[in-house]
Amino acid sequence: MTNQSHPTRILLSFLSVSIALFVSHPSRTAAQAASEEAAAVPLQIGGLAPITLKRAATSNGAKPEFLSLTFLPGLGMNVFQITANIPGKGEIPLLTSPSLEELANRLNGRSGGMGAGFGTAFLIPYPNRIFGEISADGTTLTTVWLGHSLSLPANPRPGNSASSASSKGVVMHGLIFKDQGQDLHTESTAGGQTATAVIHAGNFGGHWLSDTDLHFTFTLTGDVVNEKITATNIGHEDEPMAIGAHPYFAIPSENRAQARLYIPAEKIAGITSYEEEMPTGELKPVSGTVYDYRDVKGVPLDDHALDDNFSHLLWTDGAVGVKLIDPEANYGIDVEGVSPTIKTVQVYSPQGKNFVAVEDQFNFVDPFGKEWNGMDTGMVTLHPGCSTTWEVRLRLLNPNASSK
Repeated sequence: MTNQSHPTRILLSFLSVSIALFVSHPSRTAAQAASEEAAAVPLQIGGLAPITLKRAATSNGAKPEFLSLTFLPGLGMNVFQITANIPGKGEIPLLTSPSLEELANRLNGRSGGMGAGFGTAFLIPYPNRIFGEISADGTTLTTVWLGHSLSLPANPRPGNSASSASSKGVVMHGLIFKDQGQDLHTESTAGGQTATAVIHAGNFGGHWLSDTDLHFTFTLTGDVVNEKITATNIGHEDEPMAIGAHPYFAIPSENRAQARLYIPAEKIAGITSYEEEMPTGELKPVSGTVYDYRDVKGVPLDDHALDDNFSHLLWTDGAVGVKLIDPEANYGIDVEGVSPTIKTVQVYSPQGKNFVAVEDQFNFVDPFGKEWNGMDTGMVTLHPGCSTTWEVRLRLLNPNASSK
């Protein structure tokens, strides 16, 4: 048998080494294949892919303009992120949210979403807190609306003694965090894009008195982002209804102390403490207090923590506008409540956090509570076949330009 040629021997040696490497490191190839396969599958949040409305900038950086809106049909239509082009800064995110990938990892194996902890969660059929009698196992709260008992999934309140007011149960922010939007449609318009969807909420998991459809419309243009929700009672019984939102507006400079807030409200709800957040039933004038944010130029946040319900709102040109201004970032946003059914605004901004949540909502805190002594607390009585609408409009501000 003749000897193999030199090139042939080299080729055989190379193949032998390659085979040996493959056999000794099969997991490396498998991991690469798994990674490629995962990358090929569209990211889903709550079982559905995120949807982004987009538009191109048109002002060449001369003025602030909205560029995109991303929402999560699989998590109660949460508006996950809004971006805008800001003069001198370029495109920036306006909401405090994790990345989509980080959110997907956080949600892995969890039911019920992550509540109102990021982006803009929509709070239906009740925003804010409801207090009531807690079950022995701490899982269910009972409250009463017009003689009808409502049994709701309670939020945990550890460490409360049975003798304190805190031993009452509490529920927060509605029942649609894990509901999916259906019949999704997007449409391009002259100035941007619009999306519509519906959540067939039914009786909200057996916790409500009738069946409800929730129709969502999100509109993106350069000048305005509009969010509109219409709740329709498609059942056979009257039901209470309130709608709100929980947007975490970022402070882009990350310098909270110099950020300014304008809240056109005359009164604030008295509470037992920030730990309990239980309303006393008293509405206190803001005049002469640290809660008076009615200066049209805005009042610096400094080190003042907020988690308060503002009411007796002052309407201008058909809207109640709460403004967050970040002079250091040359940025501001006007949160305009448009629906007359918006009776209060909850403002949440803890010390040490670079965001302000501006929560336009129908109702006062604990709207079924006896502490209100029969006052109209903003809950709408929705008769069968009837609808109610919540609508908020966002506009960008250029604080440095307006000050010149």
